[in-house]
Amino acid sequence: MNLERVMSDYLSHLEFERAYSANTIRSYRSDLANLRAFAEQRAAAEARSEAKPQPEPEITLELLRDWLWAASNQGLSKATLARRSATVKSFSAWLSRTHQQAIDPAARLRAPRPDRSLPRVLSRASMQSIFDRLEDRASEGEELAQRDLVIVELLYASALRVSELVGIDVDDLDLDRRTVLVTGKGSKQRVVPFGGPAGEALVQYLHRGRPALLERSAVPAAKGALLLNQRGARLGTRAVYTLVSGLLRELPGSGPEGPHAFRHTAATHLLDGGADLRAVQEMLGHASLGTTQIYTHVTTERLRQSYLAAHPRA
Repeated sequence: MNLERVMSDYLSHLEFERAYSANTIRSYRSDLANLRAFAEQRAAAEARSEAKPQPEPEITLELLRDWLWAASNQGLSKATLARRSATVKSFSAWLSRTHQQAIDPAARLRAPRPDRSLPRVLSRASMQSIFDRLEDRASEGEELAQRDLVIVELLYASALRVSELVGIDVDDLDLDRRTVLVTGKGSKQRVVPFGGPAGEALVQYLHRGRPALLERSAVPAAKGALLLNQRGARLGTRAVYTLVSGLLRELPGSGPEGPHAFRHTAATHLLDGGADLRAVQEMLGHASLGTTQIYTHVTTERLRQSYLAAHPRA
């Protein structure tokens, strides 16, 4: 079996037939490239020890176990090991299903379950302090400040992933109904709402901030993009991470400082306010209700902490 060829075919299958996102395919490609390098090194070592020509490496259960064991010894996290296991399970099943391999060796492969920690959630007071700072900056009329306010408003008001946020086009907005069409994982689209403050920030940005940024654009494709950088091109995910990490760094609480903190916070605040779990699942674009249920653990933990702090017999 030519691993390079079949892995390339598999990635094409994920991209064109399964419509996986670019980020997901990038992760699969990285994992499979690492596996191929490991398999080729193993085949070369065996050929040298037996003084034989190097054969094409084969995907076996023993090879996959050794690959994960080597990754574990390198100090990779349980989450990374679990992701690698999922990658090769999917790849091996596809090889068997397309009759490129007689059996599915990864069917019996086990990997440690990733540690599931509670996501970082900001208090309402912390969110209000962030918006106060952003609104003060935006009120001076500077176009990047108006854009930054829109970024955080949509991350929190609509609980968006950062990839969904930067992919929004102006035509995806419905300002009258206060909804936005976003494209999530697996190229699945959904319509999510946003509130009055986000709507006001969008109007100001669309009328003043965005046209000023668009004048600097030399990229025709950027003309449909909602969020633009200072050169007038579509804003990238890294710029959003930089903005959000700066806003979160000095706030109380531990945990990641990326844009996902606003998504976690929005989901938790919705459930705290009495929102239905399935409605939150639909808004977040989760395929499984089990993924959304982690936020019920967050609200339970917050209740426990309040109980321990306030109840006289705690």
